[in-house]
Amino acid sequence: MLDIIDFSLSFGDKKALDSICLSIESGEKVAIIGSSGSGKSTLIRYIYEQLQGSAAYCSQQQGLVESLSVFHNIYMGALGRNAAVYNLFNLAFPFKKPLQEVTTIANSLALDCPISQTVSQLSGGQRQRTAVGRAIYQKMPIFIGDEPFSALDPVMGKRLISLVLQQHQSVIMVLHDMDMALQHFDRVIGLRDGKKCIDTCASGLSAEMLQAFYEGSSIDTDEALGSDTIA
Repeated sequence: MLDIIDFSLSFGDKKALDSICLSIESGEKVAIIGSSGSGKSTLIRYIYEQLQGSAAYCSQQQGLVESLSVFHNIYMGALGRNAAVYNLFNLAFPFKKPLQEVTTIANSLALDCPISQTVSQLSGGQRQRTAVGRAIYQKMPIFIGDEPFSALDPVMGKRLISLVLQQHQSVIMVLHDMDMALQHFDRVIGLRDGKKCIDTCASGLSAEMLQAFYEGSSIDTDEALGSDTIA
């Protein structure tokens, strides 16, 4: 599905990504982890740029329109599927079908507010769920997310990540929750200072190993599975 070969990217004097080599197969569920400033967001944005047309992207910035309702913000995921005239009329007088579809998505996300409520009135968790709903409504085979559940409690986060995984063929997601990465993904990629230091099956890792990675320690490669790499 995707091959990245020896990719580097700098911003001024700072190298954000350093000689990244990465292959992702269709159907994989991949978690990208690392401390702040390690290059996670830069990598996930680059991956999305390579997969545009088949992927929905849920960024940290969310990109919601403050003055519009939850309904219209989620509906934006369908703009590319409908004619401009249809989208314009739906903005003023929402049609029955998209209202039903967006309501179903909002309910599945446990979005505890009316879909007529404007985004400017939402809490942080409600905003994140609205952004996730818009990505789901794009109906793409690939979901790419940059910490899309960071404002949610662990129970809600696990519920929604299960929903996203069920509804997409492939998922590539930046996470800050180590348990979530181990429990819900089949592959973990870890970045440190712009370099790929972990790339292995989640089943070959433990919370203790990931904690050591975050603390800057090396990890015993004998504990990894197969020929995957940990450094």
